[in-house]
Amino acid sequence: MPGGERIFEPGKVKPSMQETGIRRRRPQALPRVLLWCAALLACALPIAAQAPQEKAPDLFGAGWVSLFNGKDLSGWRTVGQERWTVEDGTILGESGAGKDGFLKTEKTYKDFHAFLRFKCETPINSGFFYHSDIEEDISKIRFIQVEIDNRIGSHTGGLHGDRTPELESRSWIVWPAPELETVIKPYEWNDLLVQVEGHRVRTTLNGVQMIDFTFPAPRNTNGVIALQIHPGKASRIRFRDLWIRDLTVR
Repeated sequence: MPGGERIFEPGKVKPSMQETGIRRRRPQALPRVLLWCAALLACALPIAAQAPQEKAPDLFGAGWVSLFNGKDLSGWRTVGQERWTVEDGTILGESGAGKDGFLKTEKTYKDFHAFLRFKCETPINSGFFYHSDIEEDISKIRFIQVEIDNRIGSHTGGLHGDRTPELESRSWIVWPAPELETVIKPYEWNDLLVQVEGHRVRTTLNGVQMIDFTFPAPRNTNGVIALQIHPGKASRIRFRDLWIRDLTVR
């Protein structure tokens, strides 16, 4: 018949696929591919929802070392009675004892670049201390402090202190320009970069330089790094992604 087409008459048994020479077409692979894609997407969604993996900040070259492993407080020591714990890959500081609390590094640093992220969960005054020696007896501590305070107009990124056991704190050393007081994100994650090179100190908050100050005659020029929490009702602050680039020639 034209075109090789066969017509089956009514009443006759329709021949089998084998008899006609027609091959059964295999199911297309596309549905299986779609199933695989759906499975991979289902696996990927929980991963995407997790916090991004910690990696060294891409700032001014190599040499960055993590100060916090995201699991425990290895390399740190608690001073005072305030509470420092690890929760959800962050360092959580909570006040409650009514005294200043500190979490300090076991290692000392002189010239360095440090990077960290912090998030205030309540109105709070905190700080990034450097060139410090923190003791249980607060009258014996020495420090220079980069201010952290989520209340607008509280000079986050400014320098405070330079205290020694023999000499009282200088109080404020330098603070940011008034137009920079709103760079802080009061209850969100903030990025803080601290660069200490000799007498020169620079701080950068959320990508905005807050100070670039040359300290004429600092009393403290070497020491540990410490995180602070002031006493207060249910004060809470978190830190994560703490990195340091040690520039000191040893």
